[in-house]
Amino acid sequence: LLSVLCLGDCQLHTSCGIQKCTADFISFTSHLNVALEDFDLEFCKALRAYSLCTYRNSKVCRGNLVYHSAVLGIGDLMTQRNCTKDGPTSSTNPETTHDPCNYSGHTEVREHRWGEKTPPPTYLFCGLFGDPHLRTFKDHFQTCKVEGAWPLIDNNYLSVQVTNVPVVPGSSATATNKITIIFKSYQDCTDQKVYQAMTDDLPAAFVDGTTSGGDGSARSLHIVEKVSGRYIEMHARHIGTTVYIRQLGHYLTLAIRMPQELVMAFEESQDLQLCVHGCPSSERIDRSSHLPLPMVGKLLPWGAAAHPLSGYTLETATTKCHEKMLVKDIYFYSCVFDLLTTGDANFTAAAHSALQDVEALHPSKEHWHIFPRSGGGGMGRDSKIFVSLGFLCLILIAYL
Repeated sequence: LLSVLCLGDCQLHTSCGIQKCTADFISFTSHLNVALEDFDLEFCKALRAYSLCTYRNSKVCRGNLVYHSAVLGIGDLMTQRNCTKDGPTSSTNPETTHDPCNYSGHTEVREHRWGEKTPPPTYLFCGLFGDPHLRTFKDHFQTCKVEGAWPLIDNNYLSVQVTNVPVVPGSSATATNKITIIFKSYQDCTDQKVYQAMTDDLPAAFVDGTTSGGDGSARSLHIVEKVSGRYIEMHARHIGTTVYIRQLGHYLTLAIRMPQELVMAFEESQDLQLCVHGCPSSERIDRSSHLPLPMVGKLLPWGAAAHPLSGYTLETATTKCHEKMLVKDIYFYSCVFDLLTTGDANFTAAAHSALQDVEALHPSKEHWHIFPRSGGGGMGRDSKIFVSLGFLCLILIAYL
């Protein structure tokens, strides 16, 4: 049965993985006995695994005669044994059957290789919304100016850059009107894919017009449009990463979950990453543990310029935000701040959606809500989280 398969000649083609596919198939079938009742079942499972392996190597093995011979041989064997193309594959050796374009399967491979349990991968969350509020991978919460183009993420697998523009004249507050994401090429799972969103242009495709990366049904990277022109999701299975982008009013929000080991895979030259290190101190608005706010009947200074009246008082802004968010956490106070600063009610929806994205993507439920520092200088209800936005609570606590 194995006469159509080759091992020796394949060693001349190191860039083609057909030798490994063949060796795995032989490993799966070497212990099988034709006389056993389940021979056909197990042999078909091994053939499907072999076929899947050749499919994943189709690009690099395109000009390899051994590869094409193996593909034909697999077809003949499947016909002889009445094997269906769809069905289970051999799983006696996870190291050889895992999907290299599925990050969640990598842990199983490591467990098999070393013969001991390894902890599941740690995932981190980063979000940007409003004018603009940043939640870093370390769960630090900051409000920043960062006008112009700034890198949120820049590692060996992914780059994310945002562009922020002023929200109201005479204010340091900015909001995001452009997002550029580069998924870097990764093995045979996907070529480099670039995505770009701008205000009133939130496409459900990459800049090359495609909606996925990877060959055929593998789709290791793909875009899902949830609300046309308003909300899209990007799922990158090969790097275990999920990205949400929304347009609310005239501005964009972003939320991302990514494995910690990939987040930290960057060079020294890539150290300017807002999601990793936060905003530079010179770009922080929430210095001195508070955010200056336009208050009831008067304006508090913010830099050298004063804000125009937003049309909201502290009371009306609080009531408006409370309609969407019942828990008075950082997201609630950011909503109040944005309303008092801009007068744009769309920022209420932005804060609410940002919290919903946290609940969908953040791996630790106990850290979904971040609470400002108490007036006494201690931490709020979640003492495990360092909150750099100790701001608004100090100003609003007397009113709430």
